[in-house]
Amino acid sequence: MIPTPVVVDVRRGAIADLADLLADQRISTAGRVAVALGPRSGADLAARVRPFLREADFYTVTAGTVDAALELAAQVRGGSYDAIIGIGGGKVLDATKFAAARVGLPMVAVATNLAHDGIGSPVSILDNDAGRGSYGVPAPLAVVVDLDVVREAPRRSVRAGIGEVASNLSAIADWELAHGLHGEAVDGLAMAFARTAAEAVLHHPGTLADDDFLRCLAEGLVLSGVAMVVAGSTRPCSGACHEISHALDLLHPGRAGAHGEQVGVGAAFASTLWDDPQGRARGDLITRCLSRHGLPVTPTELGFTWEEFTAAVVRAPDTRPGRFTILEHRDLDKDAVAAAVRGYAQQVQTG
Repeated sequence: MIPTPVVVDVRRGAIADLADLLADQRISTAGRVAVALGPRSGADLAARVRPFLREADFYTVTAGTVDAALELAAQVRGGSYDAIIGIGGGKVLDATKFAAARVGLPMVAVATNLAHDGIGSPVSILDNDAGRGSYGVPAPLAVVVDLDVVREAPRRSVRAGIGEVASNLSAIADWELAHGLHGEAVDGLAMAFARTAAEAVLHHPGTLADDDFLRCLAEGLVLSGVAMVVAGSTRPCSGACHEISHALDLLHPGRAGAHGEQVGVGAAFASTLWDDPQGRARGDLITRCLSRHGLPVTPTELGFTWEEFTAAVVRAPDTRPGRFTILEHRDLDKDAVAAAVRGYAQQVQTG
C-alpha cells in the first residue's frame, strides 16, 4: 500500500470547493478543521475560505521553522479537529505537515504557489538551531492547487518550481549511478513518476501565462512528491543538484535564493560532470528549459560569485552523508572543482 493523496485537485476555482472535498472524501464531513496560514497573505486567504468552513479555526504559521511547527502543533492539540489544512507556500505547508504528524491528524495541502515539490511530498524542510533540516512526515491526504490563486503569487515563486521539477532528471541519473556502481536499491515506479514529471515540464511548449502549463507544472510537483512516497526517501528527486543547493544555504544563510532556482542551476552544472553524451544532452535540455522560462542558469544570476559557487560545490557532498551522486563519484578536489566551474561558465556564456 502506498499512502499517496486520495485526491489531487488542480484547476481554476478549486479552493471554493474545499468544503465539498473534505466532506466527499470523508476527511471532515462537518468541516471541523484547523486551518494554518502564513502571516502575510493569511488574512486574505482566510477571508476566502471562512464562508464555507464555518466550523474551522484559523492559526498563523509564523515561520518555516521547527519551533513554529511545534507551536502550531501545541495550538491545535486538543481541539477535536478532523484534520489540519495548510494554505500557503512551502514554509506554511512544511510546518503544517510537521505539526500534523506531531498531533496525529491528516493534513490537506492547499498550495498558493508552485515553488517546490513539497506540495505532496512526505518531507518537511524546516530551519532549526543548526541550520536547515529535512524531516520525514506523512504525505498530505489531499492536495489542492487553485490556478486563480497561483496566478496572484509573485511570478518568481511560481517559476521556481520549474527548476525543482527539471532537476529530477539529474537526481535520477545520480540514483542510477549509485545503483550501477554500488548496488544501491532503486525503485522503478518512483523513477517513472519523477522522470515523467520532469519530462512533461521540460518538453511542454507553454509558458506561465498558460493554464495548461501551470497545470502541468503543478501536477509535476505533486507527482514528484508521490515519487518520494513510493521510494520512501527523497532519492528520486534529490541528488547532486540538491546537495549544491543545501551547501549554498549553509554557507550563505542570509542570501539563499529560491530553492527551485538553486537546484535548477545545480542540476545544470552537475550534468557537465558526466563524460557520456547522454549526460551532456540532459544538461542542455535542463539549461534550455531554465533559460526559456527566465530562470537563473549561472550562479551570478542567483546572486553568488563563481568563487562562492565553487566553494558550495566543494562543500556539497558533506550535506548528505551516505548519498552517492556524480559529485561523490568524481571526488574532485578544490582545484578540480574550480576547473569544472570555469568550464561550466564558458559553456553557458558561449552557448
